[in-house]
Amino acid sequence: MTSKIESVAAAQVPAAGNLNLDHVAHFVPHVDAASGALEKLGFTLTPFSAQSHRAEPGGPLVPAGTGNRCMMLQHGYLEFLTPTGDTQIANQLRTAIKRYTGAHLVAFGTAAPEADHARLARSGFAPLDPVALQREIDTEHGRETARFTVVRVPPGKMPEGRIQFCQQHTPELLWQPRWMEHANRAGGLAGVLLGVADAQEAARRFARYTGLLAQVSGSVWRIDTTRGYLLFVDRNTLHRRLDVVPPTLPWIAGTVLKSDAIAATGDYLRKSGIPVHVLGNHRLLVKLPPAVGGILVFEPKNSGVLNFD
Repeated sequence: MTSKIESVAAAQVPAAGNLNLDHVAHFVPHVDAASGALEKLGFTLTPFSAQSHRAEPGGPLVPAGTGNRCMMLQHGYLEFLTPTGDTQIANQLRTAIKRYTGAHLVAFGTAAPEADHARLARSGFAPLDPVALQREIDTEHGRETARFTVVRVPPGKMPEGRIQFCQQHTPELLWQPRWMEHANRAGGLAGVLLGVADAQEAARRFARYTGLLAQVSGSVWRIDTTRGYLLFVDRNTLHRRLDVVPPTLPWIAGTVLKSDAIAATGDYLRKSGIPVHVLGNHRLLVKLPPAVGGILVFEPKNSGVLNFD
């Protein structure tokens, strides 16, 4: 009989040839401050975990100089990544945080990183060699090693941030039921909001990057994966519809999360003293504390794509 963990884990990895929205990462300077703010919002976080990587297959395992805590959801997750050492990757985080604290990474889930690498090369993105990442995770049976293969491009190729592909080799270690219950009733990762100067240019570039279709609805361009979407929104639309002023552009503004019970989500946030702005179709907007950065939109679990028109 398939266990709940195996069933949930299997659902995280797309079929070969497809992409899903795997996770979004906030870069934060102080993970303890970010953790406290997120717990007040009603999220359960995984324990802190230091990251390591192999620069080449079979090469030595070295500290990445970074560590994280994660918010595991029924579909996808949010990561809160902080620099911990003096490494190239850690210094990239510090440079990004100088621009703003908040989301700087969007990872597309894949089962075929080699094919993604080849597509990026054909499309002129000059991808870096795939990197084998890993980190230690506590399980009910002891400490085990979570493993990932990541495909990235050089910094600056995608000005929105670190846009990458991630193959989950051990999803059963990440999606543990004890970390997927949230007091605010958060369910799954539904979408990413990207503030950009030219929505058409950005969406079409992401379409070449992912091999997916970009489509337009009014002033907003969109890309759909097999699970989750990206919305490309200009400065005026962000301000007009969400009352949000970007700190800079481009800016990965935040994420859309499904709620298993949107009324309960709203009640929890308000009782916790969190300011909540009600959008159309029962959606709730939360401007995240400075220690985390960006915004969250909670929506009913059966909602369609967030509409800005």
